Amino acid sequence: MAPESNTRKNPNIIITGTPGVGKSTHAELLARETGFKLLSVNQIVKDEEFHEGKDEVLKSWIVDEDKLLDYLEPIMSSSEGGNILDWHACDIFPERWIDLVIVLRCESSVLYDRLKQRGYEGQKLEENIDAEIMQVLLDEARESYDEEIVVELRSDGEVGEVDSNVERIQGWVENWKKDHGTAE
Repeated sequence: MAPESNTRKNPNIIITGTPGVGKSTHAELLARETGFKLLSVNQIVKDEEFHEGKDEVLKSWIVDEDKLLDYLEPIMSSSEGGNILDWHACDIFPERWIDLVIVLRCESSVLYDRLKQRGYEGQKLEENIDAEIMQVLLDEARESYDEEIVVELRSDGEVGEVDSNVERIQGWVENWKKDHGTAE
C-alpha cells in the first residue's frame, strides 16, 4: 500500500486505460457520486501548457512530465486526498500518491468503432488498438503499483456497466475509509 495513504482522509484514485475505453465517463460519474476532485490530466496539460507542442503524427501533446508532476504534487500529497486522476497512463505517478488504480479494458472491436468515431486513423488508431489487445496499460499498472491496488474493469458499453463499475469503486472507497479510520 502507498506509504502516505495512512495520513489521507480519502483515497486517491487513478482511472486509466487506452483512449476510448470510457475513462472520462467513469471518472466524471465517480466524482459526482463521491464528491472527489476530478483531475483530467489532458486538460491540465493543455490549460497549464505542460507540453512541448504536439506530435503531428499521433496528434497528441508531448507532455512535460516534470512540470505536470510538480503541479500535481501538492494536490495529490494533500492530507484530504479524494482525487481522481483521469489519464491514459499511470506509470508516471509516484506510488505514494495512489491508493487505487482502475484499468478500464474494452473489446478491441468496440474500441475500434469508438476511436473511428473520434476521428482516429492510421498509426494513432493502430497503436491504440494494439495497446489494448496487448494489455499494455494493465501491465504498466501492475508493474508500477502494488498488485493489490490494481483493479481491471470491463467497459464494453453493456447496459448498466458504468453504473455497476462506479458502484464497485464506491464500495472500495467506503472499505478504504473504514480500514483507515476515516469513515464518517
